[in-house]
Amino acid sequence: MEHLTVNPFASLAYLVAGVCFILALRGLSSPATSQRGNRMGIIGMTIAVVTTLVTHVPTLDAGALDAVTIVEILAAIGIGAAIGIVTARKIAMTDMPQLVAAFHSLVGMAAVLVAAAAFLNPQAFGIAENGVIFVQSRIEMGLGIAIGAITFSGSVIAFLKLNGNMGGKPIMLPGRHVINLGVLAAILGLIAYFTQDQSPWIFWTVTILSFAIGFLLIIPIGGADMPVVVSMLNSYSGWAAAAMGFTLHNTAMIITGALVGSSGAILSYIMCKAMNRSFISVIAGGFGGDSAAASGEAKEQRPWKRGSAEDAAFLLGQAEQVIIVPGYGMAVSQAQHTLREMGDKLKAHGVRVKYAIHPVAGRMPGHMNVLLAEANVPYDDVFELEDINSEFAQTDIAFVIGANDVTNPAAKTDKTSPIYGMPVLDVEKAKTVLFIKRSMGGVGYAGVDNDVFYMDNTMMLLGDAKKMVEEIVKSLD
Repeated sequence: MEHLTVNPFASLAYLVAGVCFILALRGLSSPATSQRGNRMGIIGMTIAVVTTLVTHVPTLDAGALDAVTIVEILAAIGIGAAIGIVTARKIAMTDMPQLVAAFHSLVGMAAVLVAAAAFLNPQAFGIAENGVIFVQSRIEMGLGIAIGAITFSGSVIAFLKLNGNMGGKPIMLPGRHVINLGVLAAILGLIAYFTQDQSPWIFWTVTILSFAIGFLLIIPIGGADMPVVVSMLNSYSGWAAAAMGFTLHNTAMIITGALVGSSGAILSYIMCKAMNRSFISVIAGGFGGDSAAASGEAKEQRPWKRGSAEDAAFLLGQAEQVIIVPGYGMAVSQAQHTLREMGDKLKAHGVRVKYAIHPVAGRMPGHMNVLLAEANVPYDDVFELEDINSEFAQTDIAFVIGANDVTNPAAKTDKTSPIYGMPVLDVEKAKTVLFIKRSMGGVGYAGVDNDVFYMDNTMMLLGDAKKMVEEIVKSLD
């Protein structure tokens, strides 16, 4: 139990790291301070990692084995750092949601591996006496491996859906609610039994069932709920890390895990509120699954007006105020830089330009904010739904680029629609709506047709979003 002696310098360093993580979250709450928040997070993690290495790496006095251990640790850090640097440099902003899901899966698997290592060699972790694992440690271990396994398998499914390897349409399993409740009850029951009996079969059964329930929970969730799923998995990964922090007696892991877990839970609540959905209904899955248009095709053929880039440029040049509404279509075509160029040209012509962001636009929380920040769109020009929705009625042009579900008025009028009750951007109230869409044949990720396409004040601009905006910019010259 000698390694459990509290090192006052390590405790102080972990406290400083925890403060840095809190300041990082505070900074990330606003685009204007996000860079500072990232720096604080980097500083905090550096302090935590260095402190852990200094206080836990064995010395060279004990022989060659310790030297090999140190080399292995440094090699692992080097490999991980290299993979992280290469990934950060090469990853496209459009692939950021699936990258986040992949990172969550790694956190979950790390928790599983730590729990497994602690179970197989509890003496080394200081959580056992005479081979008997302490009851408190068994609870921490059971919860840690359960949450970690659910996070891993759930994140894998989320990655496959976001990456296009699986369809965004919900996969409805027969009796899924009964199966899920039964598996969850079995996991909790086995963890409770594990406190009385540390037989290996209990531990490994909990592990297998937890991996299974992660798949079962995420498979029936549709693509429209992906922002909630990403934030939910983020919360899971935090709680898994916190549970393992108790097992490892690592204060920094406990603090960090609790921060990530609680912030992810709060973000999930915000996302659910933005869709007028309960968290339980999201976990139950099936959003958009019963839609008549869930096949990805428009549900009916109605008259609509098609415009050209020249038409759009003329209308934009005559406007006094334009509100730009970005969506996932902008992300796919990587049109954010060209869009900012268009906004700058309109400003040069004396047009007021604002950007309206819906909380669940894109495939992860804050997706559109990240893309606009990448394009150096001024923070003062970007507004959230509740701050700008009342302005559409006094706006000359609502310029929608690749957003569908978040602008669909069916959410306010059609009680049979799967998105009914979800707060949406009131683009249809603008004098003119310019709507960029690849084609009229498809619908949004929720599988719902959009009435805005067919309104008298809407002009459809069909084609690749980036190319269309580039042509508009040329016509503005």
